[in-house]
Amino acid sequence: MSHANFCYNHSMNLPLGKLPPDRLSQLLSLIASTDPSVVLGPGVGRDCAVIALGGDQLLVAKSDPITFATDEIGWYAVHVNANDLATTGATPRWFLATVLLPQQIESAAVDHIFQQMRTACAELGVTIVGGHTEVTYDLTRPIVSGMLLGTVQTDRLVRPDGLCPGDALILTKRLAVEATSIIAREKAAEVAGVFDAAFLQHCRQFLHAPGISVLRDAQLALSVGHIHAMHDPTEGGVATALHEMALAGQADLEIEVEAVPIYAETQQLCAHFNLDPWGVIASGSLLVAVEAAEADRVVAALQRDQIEATVIGHVIDKSVRPIVIARFEDRSEPLRAFERDEITRLF
Repeated sequence: MSHANFCYNHSMNLPLGKLPPDRLSQLLSLIASTDPSVVLGPGVGRDCAVIALGGDQLLVAKSDPITFATDEIGWYAVHVNANDLATTGATPRWFLATVLLPQQIESAAVDHIFQQMRTACAELGVTIVGGHTEVTYDLTRPIVSGMLLGTVQTDRLVRPDGLCPGDALILTKRLAVEATSIIAREKAAEVAGVFDAAFLQHCRQFLHAPGISVLRDAQLALSVGHIHAMHDPTEGGVATALHEMALAGQADLEIEVEAVPIYAETQQLCAHFNLDPWGVIASGSLLVAVEAAEADRVVAALQRDQIEATVIGHVIDKSVRPIVIARFEDRSEPLRAFERDEITRLF
């Protein structure tokens, strides 16, 4: 294959956030693996790699950077990686971090990042086993890129392509948990004259309550239902996550828009900045596809553990060109796709 097939000969002006799915698919086609031990390799809507270790154990691997948030960045890095592992049914075990630091940073701030990682790992029973730390040029803020490894038994693996026609789709918590906290933390000075201090402090704590971790959400769902697929919304919000879930599962989805809950605080912050809450970064929610007959049982189990859960739609059928339909009371239309996360407009 010629070199021209690997790169463009012109400059690219891409929006902030994830690469467009078609461009990502093109790039992934260049790195397809033929290793028979790779149970699940890269793909659109696939957040984890799964590797056979022999016997009945699988290794699940995930890497993800923290680029939007700066406050509690070390804590973020552990939990967002653990969220992706949770969608496979895996137990997170070992964490590595690449910590990139700007030249102008106080020593105490560096200490704080490492303390945050230690705290988050302790919360999840994860061991920090390595990584890399570097001061580099042209950075205005620290960036932490985490890699998390976990294990799952072969017969307990949940695959992103496991969607079945008729499955119910459950959403835990509500739209845009993470964005609510990020906006309140990163834009506090800009909104101080609009929202009072108590309101902003409450929104900042969305990081912890209702919280951006979905590990417990996934574990509870798996304990009571036959879960066919799970996906955690991140960049691009719940809307992008639904499109990714449809692509990974090669299935059409239908969403009851009015059934999807949103926090009043989220609605107010997004309205102030003219952001669509469906398209803002949304760690903290989990999408679960489960046999329809078991949906009520899964929802009840989550709610007993004080985790809000709502049936928001269903899988229509398998499809080679998957779509997500947004159903309103008086009409149906394709669910909006976001080329970039709405929150990038603030930065």
